[in-house]
Amino acid sequence: MLLYCYQLIEVTHMTSQPAQVAETPVERVQLGVRMEKRMVKVLKGLAEFQNVSLGQLLENIVLHSFEPMPGEEGEWAASPHGKKALAAIADLKRVYGMEYDAHAAHGFREHAGEQGAAAKPRTARRAREA
Repeated sequence: MLLYCYQLIEVTHMTSQPAQVAETPVERVQLGVRMEKRMVKVLKGLAEFQNVSLGQLLENIVLHSFEPMPGEEGEWAASPHGKKALAAIADLKRVYGMEYDAHAAHGFREHAGEQGAAAKPRTARRAREA
């Protein structure tokens, strides 16, 4: 999985009270994805910092990336990260050596030995057939 060109900006809310959110029934599925190792470490650290699961963090990031900023559609998206979380992200990136930004994803290349696994991941059905 590739988090592609995700620009972070902070959205300031008019009220300090959390908005009332209606419960929405969802069905979650297990997802097997491959991501860059240092990015995963930063995401896990951020999830722990925010006291949420990795899945909840990724859902939040994805949902916010789907929300365009009015008048900036296709250019900017809302960010789920406040100032404290952004500071934690910067620290985690430094600790885990994640020295790239969203634009670097265009140049991601796996080592030769890893490409086969990425090109044809083993599914449960393939495992049974093997």
